[in-house]
Amino acid sequence: MRPALKIADLRTCLSRYVVLDGVSFTVDEGELAALIGANGAGKTTLLKVLAGIIPPVGGSVKIFGEPLNKENRKLISYLPQKSHFDPHFPLRVFDAVQLGWTAWSLFRRPRREEKERVQWCLAQVGLLDLAHRPIGELSGGQQQLVFLARTLYGRPRLLLLDEPTTGLDVKARQRFYRLLEELKQKLALTVLIVTHDLDAVAAHADRVILLENGRVAYEGSPDAGWRGEAFLRVVD
Repeated sequence: MRPALKIADLRTCLSRYVVLDGVSFTVDEGELAALIGANGAGKTTLLKVLAGIIPPVGGSVKIFGEPLNKENRKLISYLPQKSHFDPHFPLRVFDAVQLGWTAWSLFRRPRREEKERVQWCLAQVGLLDLAHRPIGELSGGQQQLVFLARTLYGRPRLLLLDEPTTGLDVKARQRFYRLLEELKQKLALTVLIVTHDLDAVAAHADRVILLENGRVAYEGSPDAGWRGEAFLRVVD
């Protein structure tokens, strides 16, 4: 299995503060890797570097064997921590998926291929029948599935998800992770997900990367004794 993501000695600063200090790890193709750690450990910053939002100051990143650049970054899709929207704004589920990727306005009808792509995305997450429902009428779990559908629009190979189940109840979180595993298999995706849900990590992750103070404190299998007392103190 070749690496989908290979990070070596990655360093990043924000306002002269070192956030990532020599981060190195590998995620193989087809894996669901959980990126965990205490608040402020650098997890979100790392995803933003990979998504091209924050520039690194050192180190290297390769995706699917090639140095990360503007072109192959199109293989990556990023879902930030929380998608903000006015629940009273009359935005349909269809529009929420479409507007995330193309430069058409609400005053122009989507082209046929755009409409078909949105329908395909919604079908993948089981929400095609809600395409014309105002997104503000959906439950929190359904709204997150809409945003997950949006990440699929560009047919990515690597998904970066930043705490996508925050605020969801237990059943909604479980449904989200089950669907994510199904999509990973069906669409041949590799997933790097930031989460504090250790039960989900144990149940679904192929690899665990623990960040502590901007460095990798643990990388390995979720069944290799990683939930010890010292570990739990870090992620609480």
